[in-house]
Amino acid sequence: MNDRFATARLLALVIPVALLGGALAFQYIGHLYPCEMCWWQRYPHIDAIPLALLAFVVPGMQAKRACVAFAAVSIAVSGFIGIFHAGVEYHWWQGITACTSTATGHGGSVDDMLKRILDAPIVRCDVPQWTLFHVSLAGFNAIFSLLGAGVILTLLLRAKRA
Repeated sequence: MNDRFATARLLALVIPVALLGGALAFQYIGHLYPCEMCWWQRYPHIDAIPLALLAFVVPGMQAKRACVAFAAVSIAVSGFIGIFHAGVEYHWWQGITACTSTATGHGGSVDDMLKRILDAPIVRCDVPQWTLFHVSLAGFNAIFSLLGAGVILTLLLRAKRA
């Protein structure tokens, strides 16, 4: 195993963990509730993490490379969803969803559940909750996911040639 592959494998794990961790921090610490398309961007990162972990334990270099490649593709998918979501936020095109409620929690009476649902904020997919330099969280996910996936795949290709 060479250094390029080892770096690609590590990035395939670190990138989705960091981006998913950031999303959860914005949600639970920053109180920015995810809309439906925000959730869509999380799912490929959730898929990429076990794929990247498998690359540390499966036998055979070809299987390890396949796991890293599939993790990179999952990361890229999140980036493409991020592009779509950012376009909806910037009103470049129409989204395919309306709004999302964030009512959570289980148990309690039906009245308690109804109160939680009615009190839950409605989070619109077409309005960014937070921006930095006019780039929304969806935009940052797109940038970091696509750049990260590109670096991982480039390292994998170069590792194979070495």
